[in-house]
Amino acid sequence: MDLYLGIDTSCYTTSVACVDEKGIVYDKRTVLSVKLGERGLRQSEGLFQHTRNLDAMLPEALAHLNRPDIRGMAVSSRPRPEPDSYMPVFLAGRMAASALCAGLGLTPIHTSHQQGHLRAALYRNEFLMEELPMLGMHISGGTTEIFIIGEGLSIRLLGGTKDLHAGQFVDRLGVAMGLPFPCGKRLEELAQRAGETNIKLPASVNGLHCSFSGVETAARSLIGRVQESELALAAYESMAHTFAKMILRAAAETGLSRVLLAGGVASSALLRHMLLERLADKNIQLFFGLPELSSDNAVGAALLAMDKGGKELN
Repeated sequence: MDLYLGIDTSCYTTSVACVDEKGIVYDKRTVLSVKLGERGLRQSEGLFQHTRNLDAMLPEALAHLNRPDIRGMAVSSRPRPEPDSYMPVFLAGRMAASALCAGLGLTPIHTSHQQGHLRAALYRNEFLMEELPMLGMHISGGTTEIFIIGEGLSIRLLGGTKDLHAGQFVDRLGVAMGLPFPCGKRLEELAQRAGETNIKLPASVNGLHCSFSGVETAARSLIGRVQESELALAAYESMAHTFAKMILRAAAETGLSRVLLAGGVASSALLRHMLLERLADKNIQLFFGLPELSSDNAVGAALLAMDKGGKELN
């Protein structure tokens, strides 16, 4: 059985994965360590942790696989599919993939972190790949963008955030409330305890661009004055309102009604439910990846390697 490897070294997760034509063969991820009370890592620290993690993860992965069956490998070498897109943390995966491919007699396939997210979201939704173009949204700690997905998972950017990304908003609010970083899972659990809230946070959208800095300021000003669970729920309602407005405006401008949502923030069951409710009667079809494949992972990169049969992306 032909095997295809993927490596992804994002801002907060080291990932190694392997797939074959039947599905996921191997999927291992290690979240980078962030000290309690801090809101992230410097790129130099992230690069160091990725290098250390891969030193242990790659031999473990290869021990589970039959090396002669490995036909290709893809690595996330940049954040977005643009020539000037760059982030130091991706160098760790790129160097590891180059060395490993040299030993296996392969040529590494260089893809982007964003395209890996989209391909992971298309796992078990592969029929959509035959019906492109469609709208896409990447909602995570490092990206909040809306775009058109074309053939070969090409991306034409339409809009996005002007300041904070959605995941940054979630993490900054969560850390201010005393939650450990990353805060998405615990903030969502807190929101689900509320049931309902009378707190109204703004949804700042201008055309196809949004802003979360003002929403963060408004939310932080309420800490200690309102129930934390209600504030958390209001934060998710603000995000749902923001993304629904962006989707509707993008659909009106492009004539596209299908939308694929990817990224760690998009894995939230609460946010998915809110978006489905808001867009239920708007002639919009939303598609989500499996929750476990929405956070940062290398499965998407491995799937892209399999799609290309181990050959370099165009």
